Amino acid sequence: MMQPLLTFTERGIYCAQGDFYIDPWKPVARALITHGHADHARRGMESYLATQAAAPVMQHRLGPDERIETVKYGETINMGGVQVSYHPAGHVTGSAQIRVEYGGEVWVASGDYKTVDDGLSEPFEPVKCHAFITESTFGLPVFKWTNQDVLRAQINDWWAKNAAEGRVSILSAYALGKAQRLLRALDGEIGPILTHGAIEATNAVLRGQGIALPDTMLVTAETTAKTHPTALVLATPSGMASPWAKKFGAASTAFASGWMALRGVRRRRGADRGFIMSDHADWTGLNDAIAATGAERVFVTHGYTDVFARYLSEQGYDARVVETDYTGESLDAPAEEAS
Repeated sequence: MMQPLLTFTERGIYCAQGDFYIDPWKPVARALITHGHADHARRGMESYLATQAAAPVMQHRLGPDERIETVKYGETINMGGVQVSYHPAGHVTGSAQIRVEYGGEVWVASGDYKTVDDGLSEPFEPVKCHAFITESTFGLPVFKWTNQDVLRAQINDWWAKNAAEGRVSILSAYALGKAQRLLRALDGEIGPILTHGAIEATNAVLRGQGIALPDTMLVTAETTAKTHPTALVLATPSGMASPWAKKFGAASTAFASGWMALRGVRRRRGADRGFIMSDHADWTGLNDAIAATGAERVFVTHGYTDVFARYLSEQGYDARVVETDYTGESLDAPAEEAS
């Protein structure tokens, strides 16, 4: 039997014909990276290949000594006879699905993705293939994302109410992706927007590559609830639970996460509000994306893997779970991952 085009090894997703890995979690010679989140883009690779839009944040995160080569969306590169191209995943700025073709067989590794156009990330584009490697971070029917216009109104109403009462609003978000989406949704007429250092550093990188974002102010040692009583503070998940947040006194706190769709999560996290929002696909998005590929084989890498793979099998797919080190979205992302 012919060896599969992509195999799942202890170092990552490997293509023997092209001798490269996709989003490896252990050091390798050549790493093709779908996007800049820390569970997909890790330090220690001899070389990296990413999209032009993903590279600046990756360089910021990985350090100046890491060698990152870039590719345009849709550009085809020959690696040992394997045709490789990157296609928009809609997850965060620069995120990509990686298409691999050899001997007439096509595989696509999706990394993380969402199908809703957020106006910031390059919109998801379905890629036809024989085998599709998918996440399933939110692979249950209960996960259905709030309409973006409704979400924007919910967040600004919450902030405005807190500002009228003289309370700071603290909103948790990943530094790459979700924080910038929230920035574009916020009504700056309500008050100033303050940011955690990891978020502000990421904003600076993205602004440097021409992405327009509203004005923000970095939280410093002198920043308190007294100096900015009507502010909204964007904090990383780790910052939210640290002494850093206590300087804002009796602030109102909220999480913007796909996990807010589960009853009781917000209460267990001790937050005042929960907004249902994610940079990953919800249940409908996952199923629509997979159907659009036309793939017969589906490999489920992280999230609700067993449940989702079983459901896909019932729909007629050759679906199976594969073990990886990817984590998807968490309410407890460490500072490195949140940056």
